[in-house]
Amino acid sequence: MKVDVLVIGAGAAGLMCAITAGQRGRRVLVLDHANKPGKKILMSGGGRCNFTNLGVTPAQYLSANPHFCKSALARYTPYDFIAMVEKHRIAYHEKELGQLFCDESSKLIVRMLLDECTAVGVRVETSCAVEQVRKAEEGFAVLTAKGEVHAESLVIATGGLSIPSMGATGFGYELARQFGHNVLPTRAGLVPLTLSGKHLQHYQDLAGVALPVVEARVDKRDFRAGLLFTHRGISGPSILQISSYWQPGDELRIDLSPQQDIGEWLIAQRTARPAAELRNVLGDLLPRRLAQRLCELWLGSKPMRQYRDAELHDTSARLHDWPIIASGTEGYRTAEVTLGGVDTDGLSSSTMQSKLVPGLYFIGEVVDVTGWLGGYNFQWAWASGRAAGEVA
Repeated sequence: MKVDVLVIGAGAAGLMCAITAGQRGRRVLVLDHANKPGKKILMSGGGRCNFTNLGVTPAQYLSANPHFCKSALARYTPYDFIAMVEKHRIAYHEKELGQLFCDESSKLIVRMLLDECTAVGVRVETSCAVEQVRKAEEGFAVLTAKGEVHAESLVIATGGLSIPSMGATGFGYELARQFGHNVLPTRAGLVPLTLSGKHLQHYQDLAGVALPVVEARVDKRDFRAGLLFTHRGISGPSILQISSYWQPGDELRIDLSPQQDIGEWLIAQRTARPAAELRNVLGDLLPRRLAQRLCELWLGSKPMRQYRDAELHDTSARLHDWPIIASGTEGYRTAEVTLGGVDTDGLSSSTMQSKLVPGLYFIGEVVDVTGWLGGYNFQWAWASGRAAGEVA
């Protein structure tokens, strides 16, 4: 079988690339080893797909080359994708911080992409594993479970290692190495952090306790969002965000009440409730079980009237700078993204084409570009897919 463009991977980036190439009149085939296209799209955003973010800038992306993502993101913006969503009459809403979600189901986004593929004659084949890829005289010869495909252009949109239960593999990295590309070390990103030893013993039974807003800090990076205690450690949006910057051994600090001065509040409480114990007063500011635990382990507790101003300010300082020692992450099993990947030094930032092998492209998560939580990774998928599709 002969095609102009073969895309390996029927996820967000692969489908966008296929649509774009198809709109140019290219004969396009998309292959995926999974049993249906867009599996990560379907599960994203709690089944409602956080498909982009209105505040996208290159600053929300991690890469060994922070400039690499600029060209593609500038040429395909969130508003370009929104135009497609509106054309298909998919209702959506802004949840918070620019995050856009479908009102109904993420299935509508996958359906939209597949309808766009159909409209321009793109074929999408699922349950089709790729067994071998080699450079041919003209383009590439790809041996699949359903026979051999010859393609002028080959686009690798295989994603990263995150959520292997959804079919994630390291196949894209293997192909990159096969063709001489450097692959930067990978690790789990946007992932819960784990505790161990006495830290786990201290907080394990708080699983399910949540704080609506904390500020998680590693080095000079901080994120304000919710925190959730789990059976193995800590999670929630603030922790998922900071996890992409945290490395084993890094000091993690959490401001448990970033929106108010705890010291001033405690002094006011001492006047209002002099006989109340500190642990009970803090139970009005923080989840009660967490307040009790922090007092047991760390702060102590006595009637408010017995505290001097300096002691209350000291308690405040500690709660605004709570040190928690993470031992690791939950790993790829639950990670939303994979950090690292195909080194951008070997790719064109405007087309995603290999500088080593003409006609070979890498897009989406397989590339060393990783966004924050909140629709940024989908926008990179759309933008990088579009960039490759315009020339492949």
